[in-house]
Amino acid sequence: MRATVDPDVCIGCTLCTEICPDVFRMEGDKAVAYADPVPDKARELCKNAASQCPVNAIAVME
Repeated sequence: MRATVDPDVCIGCTLCTEICPDVFRMEGDKAVAYADPVPDKARELCKNAASQCPVNAIAVME
């Protein structure tokens, strides 16, 4: 599984980094997905972070 964050859409709310710090971190005022691939232990949290993103900036690909 891979996750990406669209920097043009991300508003820097930090919600994804709070939900799934094993995959997402802040770089400046935008979130990035730094774990590629997503670790098995973080898969469900990663999907949750994507679904909770208020601007749908996170894409998750199986």
